[in-house]
Amino acid sequence: MSKKIKLLVTGLNGVVGRALRPALEERYEISALSRSGVDGLPAERVFKADIADLDALRPAFEGVDVVLHLAADGGQSSSVGMDGGWGTMLQNNIIGAYNVCQVALEAGVSRVILSSSGATANGYELHEPYKTLVSTEDLPLPDSWTMVNEQSEPKPITLYGVTKLFGEDLGRYYALTTPMSVINLRISSCGPVDEAGPGRAQANWSSYRDLQQLTVKIIEAPADLKFDIFWATSDNKKLFRDNQHAKDVLGYAPQDGVR
Repeated sequence: MSKKIKLLVTGLNGVVGRALRPALEERYEISALSRSGVDGLPAERVFKADIADLDALRPAFEGVDVVLHLAADGGQSSSVGMDGGWGTMLQNNIIGAYNVCQVALEAGVSRVILSSSGATANGYELHEPYKTLVSTEDLPLPDSWTMVNEQSEPKPITLYGVTKLFGEDLGRYYALTTPMSVINLRISSCGPVDEAGPGRAQANWSSYRDLQQLTVKIIEAPADLKFDIFWATSDNKKLFRDNQHAKDVLGYAPQDGVR
């Protein structure tokens, strides 16, 4: 690339942010927005603000090309996981997502990448064959199963999952009504250690390098990719969160998987 993309990342201190950071720093000029700040970046590229305070966000977006919005409540870094109440979900996940998109639009940002989640579809796991695929027990695998892709019916079973679906439709709205491209990345099982744990992760794990690869491909995708949703998953034997769309559209080529 002749000119480094200026990338603003919200939530860089979180689990996913830490997983992505080495690859992003290698390719882009990164700035960070968070409540508490980020170590290891020049002071002029570290911004502190509450994501729910729209006006406080504006300085961080000046001169930015692409925004990667990871900040939210309910993910791996949350003390209560996906079980946070309505108040925190409203402020951090709904108002926060709107604020990021709106300030990005006003600042002339070309693309916003919103971190969505497997929680948009966790309801599938309440029933077979998916219940077996995510079991911590060593059960015989089904002969076959229908993949859950980006067009499948959403099935959230937490408010967190509902807020991530809001983010996807919010992105659709901005992509349809403004010049900005908005891409949603449904981040699957990606934890503080780069390996697949028992249960759900055996089916839905995303390795760090696969998540890095997919995120880079989304950042650098052609401008005419105005809106889309992609599952971030490695090629696991029990996989049912379908990554084929990312392979077809972006040339995503997972290097890892639980076999």
